[in-house]
Amino acid sequence: MSHCQNIGRPVHLVNLDPAAEKFEYEPSIDIRELISLEDVMEELQYGPNGGLIYCMEFLINNLDWFEDEVGSFTDDYLIIDCPGQIELYTHFDIMKRLVEALSRMNIAICGVYLLES
Repeated sequence: MSHCQNIGRPVHLVNLDPAAEKFEYEPSIDIRELISLEDVMEELQYGPNGGLIYCMEFLINNLDWFEDEVGSFTDDYLIIDCPGQIELYTHFDIMKRLVEALSRMNIAICGVYLLES
């Protein structure tokens, strides 16, 4: 983010991790404004993994919220921080549907999966 800001590129952090707590940069779009893992775990008595899946499915069922949020940044760079649980990418079509929604908005996408060993 710092590099983009230093060279004058418009860049925004998009937090799609409903369990995230700390950020070096304030997110421009934050899923926790729509739903948070803590609330799901408390209200539905789900564990962290089930709660995370519920949150992400809730996002997919409310893509209009996401599209409205992203719509004001369509000419800018978006760094989208997603949850790290690999099951969301291998066992469910959640991320596929999210990428399809971004594609419908004519947003070019480059995905990077970072793994801390």
